Amino acid sequence: MSFQQGLSGLNAAAKSLDIIGNNIANSATYGSKGSRAEFSDVYAAALNGAGLNSVGIGTTLAAVSQQFTQGNISTTDNPMDLAINGGGFFQVTDGVNPTRYTRNGQFKINREGFIVNNDALKLMGYPADGTGVIQPGTAQPLQLPTAGIAPAVTTNVKMEFNLDSRAKVTAPSAGTATGIDLKDSTTYNNATSFTVFDAKGQEVAVTMYFQKAAPDPTGANTWNVYAVANGTPFDTDAAGAGIALDGFGNPTTPYTTITFPPTGGKPTAPTTDLTMAVPAGTSATGVSTLPIAGITFNILGANENGSSFAVTALTQDGYAPGQLSGITIAANGVVQARYSNGQSKPAGQVELAAFRNPQGLQAQGGNVWIRSVASGEAIVGVPGDGNMGSIQSGALEESNVDLTAELVNMVTAQRAYQANAQTIKTQDQVLQTIVNLR
Repeated sequence: MSFQQGLSGLNAAAKSLDIIGNNIANSATYGSKGSRAEFSDVYAAALNGAGLNSVGIGTTLAAVSQQFTQGNISTTDNPMDLAINGGGFFQVTDGVNPTRYTRNGQFKINREGFIVNNDALKLMGYPADGTGVIQPGTAQPLQLPTAGIAPAVTTNVKMEFNLDSRAKVTAPSAGTATGIDLKDSTTYNNATSFTVFDAKGQEVAVTMYFQKAAPDPTGANTWNVYAVANGTPFDTDAAGAGIALDGFGNPTTPYTTITFPPTGGKPTAPTTDLTMAVPAGTSATGVSTLPIAGITFNILGANENGSSFAVTALTQDGYAPGQLSGITIAANGVVQARYSNGQSKPAGQVELAAFRNPQGLQAQGGNVWIRSVASGEAIVGVPGDGNMGSIQSGALEESNVDLTAELVNMVTAQRAYQANAQTIKTQDQVLQTIVNLR
């Protein structure tokens, strides 16, 4: 008689309870993957092979297999929390040991600007150059820029607006004084302002004054456009010719003119972009601003019809300097740095890794794994490409442990333990009976 079968069953049930207990303990651990015990039966080897009626000698633990199924994704209020929806692992490193892999996306920014997890392991990906262009290649620790963003001088302005065809003529009559009185609103119809930026990123307020002229014999309408920067009239017009001033500092010739056909609508002139040269001046706060030359000014979207004056669209490409104010991470892993001046640019891109046999990964604790011969080499790529999942910012992947199933498994393992103990007890009783034979 042998106690081997019952003893192996006790060991198997105990190991199963250990695994179930570990699953339950990590049911609230983000990125954790549940495991299951996989057993196999054991037969004694015989010289001439096992007989047809051979009896097994118990069971053994063949493997503890982790289940890499998708866990539920829960949202958080932290944009640095990342969840992978689909396949792949985050790559993290301490810079010394081999790369580790994790599904836990609880990341933070350390004092050096690196994106790290709770064990100070740095998230890996592709860096971006100074202009925000991603540099694919070998993954390296992602580091956010600590410096601010430099200013950009305005080079393009585009404005769409409507001029009221019902407006009265405000331009001087032929043969009288020309120009405009900037302090007299009766000498122009409408005015609008927009901001451009000089080479230092200083704001320059440009104001456009629209003055309606009398229609020509064909019925076409002409509008004179005068321009000032920080209260100083432009030195040159759209063609580069000088603009004279009267004795009161008012321009005597317009910056440009806009001609509309008798039926209104789009202008017949100009038909190409204009050139704008903003003169130096002094802002309302007393700051001296630099001249801005060579601005491309697009007013081809202007209209004239019987409705009130309105600016419907205005864009310009300059901006002031700014400091890093936050980051966002897109579904494709691009880390977007946001600055206090409203600008943003890529600061890097997260790279994910996948494996042909993820169950071959070796668990290291701390929610990380390392590759092994069984797992194969890592297959890397950006989120959303191929078999890689997408990234959801402000969310975390919960453990895939099913608590209900684990509790049922625990009851089953407990019963198995009790039953195996009973077989040992019965074997002992049978052996005692034999010993008591006279």
